[in-house]
Amino acid sequence: MSSYLEANARQRIHQLLDAGSFEEFLPPSARIVSPHLAQLDTPASFDDGVVIGSGRFIGKSVLAASQEGGFMGGAVGEVHGAKLVGLLKRAVIDQVDAVILLLETGGVRLHEANAGLIAVSEVMRAVLDTRAANIPVIVLVGGANGCFGGMGIVACCANAILMSEEARLAMSGPEVIETTHGVEEFDSRDRALVWRTTGGKHRYLLGDCDAVLPDDINAFRKAAAETLACYQQNSAVLTLDELEAEHAMLSKRLNDFGKLSEPMDIWTRLGIAEPASLPMLEADAFMQQAAGFRAGER
Repeated sequence: MSSYLEANARQRIHQLLDAGSFEEFLPPSARIVSPHLAQLDTPASFDDGVVIGSGRFIGKSVLAASQEGGFMGGAVGEVHGAKLVGLLKRAVIDQVDAVILLLETGGVRLHEANAGLIAVSEVMRAVLDTRAANIPVIVLVGGANGCFGGMGIVACCANAILMSEEARLAMSGPEVIETTHGVEEFDSRDRALVWRTTGGKHRYLLGDCDAVLPDDINAFRKAAAETLACYQQNSAVLTLDELEAEHAMLSKRLNDFGKLSEPMDIWTRLGIAEPASLPMLEADAFMQQAAGFRAGER
C-alpha cells in the first residue's frame, strides 16, 4: 500500500522505516490498556491507539511512533500519552539520530479528561527535552483525522512538520469551533472551507509546516530523509533567538492577516495571482507555485 491516507498506523511505520528494521515496544500482546475506558464500559485497544518502537531510517538509528486514527480518532489518554513520553525519554538516553512522529489525532481523549490533558502536556515537555539533547523531532501528518487539539501544539513543538494536501492541522477542530461559536463563525459541513483553513496548503503558506506532499508513503519517506539530512549539519536545539524570531513572525502574521477570515484573501495578500487555482493543484505543482510566497518569506 502506497497511500499514506489509507494505511493504518502499523502499515505506515513499517513502510516508512527501513525494511524489516522496526521493533515495536509494548505491542498488543503486552495488553497495556487504558484503566479508564473499562470503568466507562468503553472498548479498549491492546496498544491504546499508538504504535511505538525503534528502527532504522535511511540507515540512521531512530525511534518512531504512529497514532491509529481508527481507534477513538487517535485521541490521547493516559497510557497513550505515557507511551509517547517514554519513547521520547528513551531517545535522549539512547542518543538516537532522530524521533519520527506519525500523528493522526483529534487531541485529548475526553473519556479520560484530566489524565489526557496531563499526558499531552508531558508529551510537549518531552519533545522539547528531546530537542534540547540535539535530537531532531520530525512530525508527519497525512491521516484522515488530521492533527488537532493538544497534539496540534505538540506538532508545532517539533523541528519540522511534513503534511499531505489531505492532512489538516489546527488547535480546535471545525466541529468544536462550530459548537462553541455557531455555524456563522465556521460551518464544519463546508469541507472546502475546512481544508482551505486547516489543510496542508494553507498551513504551508502561513509557515506552519515545511512541505506539502503527495498522498504517498514514499513521498513522506523522501521528505523526512531530506529533513533529517539537514539536521545532520544543523542543531536541532530550540534557541532563544529562534523563539523570539517565531514570536515576531506570528505578530507580523496577526497584523497582516488578523482581520481576514477567508484563506483565499490571505493568499491574495501574500501576492498569489490566482488563489482560486491553488486547491485544485497537485502537491508538487502547488509547491512550485507557492515558492517565495510563504508568510515571513516576502
